[in-house]
Amino acid sequence: MDKVSDRLTVFFEEPFWVGVFERSSEGKLSACKVTFGAEPRDYEIYEFVLKNYVHLRFSPAVATSVRKAGRNPKRLQREVRKEMQNEGIGTKSQQALKLQQEQLKTERKTVSRERREAEKVRKFELKQQKKKEKHRGR
Repeated sequence: MDKVSDRLTVFFEEPFWVGVFERSSEGKLSACKVTFGAEPRDYEIYEFVLKNYVHLRFSPAVATSVRKAGRNPKRLQREVRKEMQNEGIGTKSQQALKLQQEQLKTERKTVSRERREAEKVRKFELKQQKKKEKHRGR
């Protein structure tokens, strides 16, 4: 037995509210567009579906791929995070560029640390020299 599914999407298409009915069965999809006018309430949509669904004129069926039922988004996020930790970024060239970037980053850090320490030592020496000059003057 084949799975049949119907879906209704209601959206605002200037200047009216529009509903699109989608019916998929046996790997084929057909659709029907209905104009509601003013924004319909939930009970109005439900009433419309009950009264008028049998009279809707659907488009000719188009072959479509059947997709699996939606997966839990939290589980999907966990799996993506796990894959990213295991493999890192996608292609080999991207991985090489990332490695180069990390190497340049560590080099920059060491150079800036050495420069900072040299500046600290220079200031200390300058301070010591000023102290000696003050001391000699008296």
